[in-house]
Amino acid sequence: MPRTTPRPGRPVRGSRTGRPVMALLHLLSRRWALRAIWELRAGRLTFRALQDACGGVSPTVLNRRLRELRESGLVDLAGSQGYGLTPLGRELIEVFLPLAEWSRRWARAIPPER
Repeated sequence: MPRTTPRPGRPVRGSRTGRPVMALLHLLSRRWALRAIWELRAGRLTFRALQDACGGVSPTVLNRRLRELRESGLVDLAGSQGYGLTPLGRELIEVFLPLAEWSRRWARAIPPER
């Protein structure tokens, strides 16, 4: 499967038909994609500031992820103001907030490692 931006209707990992939810999960499962979206939740960041916020991402990988997220309509670039979430990207964050809260409850509920 070529390394193209996952899109609904195109085959993706786990779905030959490219069901929308599978295309989204494939996009978000790529290294640093979710982290970049998460770091942009509070507002726009320049490339360098986003790279620093992500801590450890190479410029090449971050550029690739940002290109994919822009192609997917989740992130935009506003010149010197930097990268930010589109309305669709902000809507995705709103969907993730309950999951983040649930994950904190889950973390408290599971037994600690020995």
